[in-house]
Amino acid sequence: MADWTDNLPQAAREYLEGKRLDEVECIISDLPGIARGKALPASKFAKQKHFHLPDSIFFQTITGDWGEAAGETGFIEQDMILVPDMSTASAAPWTGDWTLQVIHDAYDRDMKPIPFSPRNVLRRVVDAYAERGLVPVVAPEMEFYLVGRNTDPGQAIQPMMGRSGRPAAARQAYSMTAVDEFGPVIDDIYDFAEAQGFEIDGITQEGGAGQLEINLAHGDPIQLADEVFYFKRLIREAAMRHNCFATFMAKPIAEEPGSAMHIHHSILDAKTGKNVFSDDDGNETDAFYHFIGGMQRHLPSAIAVLAPYVNSYRRYVKDHAAPINLDWGRDNRTTGIRVPLASADARRVENRLAGMDCNPYLGIAASLACGLLGLEEKQMPEPECKTDSYQGEGDVPQVLGDALDLFEEAPKLHEMLGPEFARVYSIVKRAEYEEFLQVISPWEREHLLLNV
Repeated sequence: MADWTDNLPQAAREYLEGKRLDEVECIISDLPGIARGKALPASKFAKQKHFHLPDSIFFQTITGDWGEAAGETGFIEQDMILVPDMSTASAAPWTGDWTLQVIHDAYDRDMKPIPFSPRNVLRRVVDAYAERGLVPVVAPEMEFYLVGRNTDPGQAIQPMMGRSGRPAAARQAYSMTAVDEFGPVIDDIYDFAEAQGFEIDGITQEGGAGQLEINLAHGDPIQLADEVFYFKRLIREAAMRHNCFATFMAKPIAEEPGSAMHIHHSILDAKTGKNVFSDDDGNETDAFYHFIGGMQRHLPSAIAVLAPYVNSYRRYVKDHAAPINLDWGRDNRTTGIRVPLASADARRVENRLAGMDCNPYLGIAASLACGLLGLEEKQMPEPECKTDSYQGEGDVPQVLGDALDLFEEAPKLHEMLGPEFARVYSIVKRAEYEEFLQVISPWEREHLLLNV
């Protein structure tokens, strides 16, 4: 192997042990979270310190179209300098040859971070914590569906066929038998994750037909976002090996629960390493309450990032383990903000509003930004919800257009995430929303064609 491979992460070195590395995939996340980049022969990758991609990739919509700014008079498409972060070097074990993936960071020609690159947005927020002597720690939970192969968008998505030959059953949360139905797919997920050096905290069956959840161990926000970015790809690849699809849509099947990316947060003092949510006696601190207060105050403006597509808002319905408001409560899964049962050292706040369809870098960045604004403003939260939060009023935007309105009127959040990012994100999401509004749905044809 070439000398540069001697400094790879341990899992990558073990994957290549005794093998000849063939190819390196140089990748970066765009706004939707799609991996963009180039595949290079390993020999060529070893000879270069960076490569180039046009900055216009961040103006692409989920349909592959372009946000308005990419076509504006005066917009100049420029090449970015993409620099590999070798700590992210990871196997691509589903490929036919010996391949590594490496996540890259985006810079302009003056080596300043590209402000609308999602990984840079998250780093900006993490740096804002560091400037205040704080270290954020997160733990994401990933929900997704294994579904039958859907090659016709006109057809409804169906649960996958389990190894019993029957469709995956709904309402079987935490059932080990249900998990066994997907055994071959789950085996490949474990194998791929092990080859990539990822630690899975657990896999459970959720409430939907073919819906699973993977929990990741807590850690550094950027590293965890990298892992979720990688996990989405490896799960899709594992599913396709077994004639099914993995989908991270927020609401793929109308009558089933949606898929969330719950984000657990705790904050450490950089000097002492202690959790600032707990005092020396193990009691809840003002910082704990201020963090929740910041989420209640600023999350409405961040919903457009946590729920980035028109489909995302179909998840926010009562009694489907999805929040409809910003209530907070201890061990209360009906609330949008939950405080799980935990020791004082592990005291944390869970954001249940983020959908699994959000970009993990942006979702974690927006969630942490809201909490940090709360720490700065020192505003106490509303009284704790100790009952069924679904009995209260909904205060989560119900459509993407309303969420974008709130996002565009949030200068404090823009400053946390980066004003240029906020500008570009709004342009891209407005383009997607307007494109969706041009589509006539089957419901409209069925009920309006002959009746109005």
